[in-house]
Amino acid sequence: MDFLQVAAETFRGALGEPDQDKLIWARELQAMSFIFHIPLVCFGIAFPAMVLYMERMWHRTGDPVYKAIAKRWSKVMLILFAVGVVTGTILSFQFGLLWPNFTASFGEVFGVAFALEGFSFFLEAIFITIYVYGWDRLSPKKHFLTGIPIVITGVAGSLFVISVNAWMNNPSGFDIVNGEVANVDPWGALFNSHLWYELTHMYIAGFLVAGFIVAGVYAWSWLKGRRDKYVRAAMIVPLTFACLLAPVQLIVGDWAARTVAEDQPLKLAAFEGLNETTKGAPFTIGGLYIDGELKYGIEIPYLLSILADHNPDGEVKGLNIAEERDRPPVNPVHLSFQAMAFIGTGLALITAIYLFTWFRRGRLPGGKWFYRLIVAAGPLAVVALICGWITTEVGRQPWVVYEVFRTEDAVTNADGLPLAFAGFAIVYLSLLTGVFWLLRRLAAKPAEAEIPEGTAT
Repeated sequence: MDFLQVAAETFRGALGEPDQDKLIWARELQAMSFIFHIPLVCFGIAFPAMVLYMERMWHRTGDPVYKAIAKRWSKVMLILFAVGVVTGTILSFQFGLLWPNFTASFGEVFGVAFALEGFSFFLEAIFITIYVYGWDRLSPKKHFLTGIPIVITGVAGSLFVISVNAWMNNPSGFDIVNGEVANVDPWGALFNSHLWYELTHMYIAGFLVAGFIVAGVYAWSWLKGRRDKYVRAAMIVPLTFACLLAPVQLIVGDWAARTVAEDQPLKLAAFEGLNETTKGAPFTIGGLYIDGELKYGIEIPYLLSILADHNPDGEVKGLNIAEERDRPPVNPVHLSFQAMAFIGTGLALITAIYLFTWFRRGRLPGGKWFYRLIVAAGPLAVVALICGWITTEVGRQPWVVYEVFRTEDAVTNADGLPLAFAGFAIVYLSLLTGVFWLLRRLAAKPAEAEIPEGTAT
């Protein structure tokens, strides 16, 4: 802690007085880019595994329906990968352009991770091309094997990026000598204690988002009256992926909460709008933080202490442990955390209904209400994902590197950020329109087109 205080004092104000207008525009631009990119990361993490599972089912059963699903999904995978390339490239440029003082000061620490992420990306691009265009050109075994590197590189690429974020939340692996970053240990910095819960939390979130979105597409077809084997299999597989992992996410969430309570107590205090350090702290549902107090919420006694410390009488540190300028903005963090928790609870209930009906009764749930919930679950999972990242990133403020380097000291002095915001907004809307058009065009093609003629579905 003494080291962090020394580092923070070294950097504080050393780069000149920040321009608050530029800081706001830089944050808004980075947030917009992140919101467009992060759902694509989920598909990069989870969707290749689902595609390969479908192909494996075809190999095991010989049923061409599974091959048809895998072929169509591989085309979707390629489209989303291409869009992710664009949004990811934009994010990489923005990282340096919007926060040049951060990259100049700490690039030696996290540069290795971004280099490895780029290497993973190029390998993924090579194998995803071979996989999609290798259908019926390679033997079934060789074709399946070309898909395995896609799964590995999708996971590895996100690992290196998440490791940078984990380091920003728990900085280590360097010293400050005469106002400069020195004695850098990039591996020690990036493989820090925060990596493992962030990585696990994000990977499971990837399967939840991708699983519920894909299942929701076919649940919509189910509601429209399509009950053939193609729709049934294409809905059940991603839904099962998501539902089997949803209970695990609750355990990982508990792990994350306890780590945050120990290493970032201000962030946890912002989660709950807890102003005063409290023993036996309650968990509050809803509410707004006004004049140093969380109002209009419903308190559940002792629950926050139980979650943070597994002890109903455990002490939870409040916002009052830090000066006002060192506290995160409470309401955005609190409301995002509440939305994430509320949606996560709803997805857990959907999971319970599905798994109970499927494993105890050997059938899908009946009634249209369940399939309407599945349709809604996909967009809600995306909202929960974004709220989770808002909770993580805004909860770390005012630091870009926790208790070492302030966000306001990292921001660019360049002009024209409002114009850049408008330009990138147009780019993202164009990409969104293009993806929607391509997926609609792909969906308009009958499923039977992927299945050899004369084969029943």
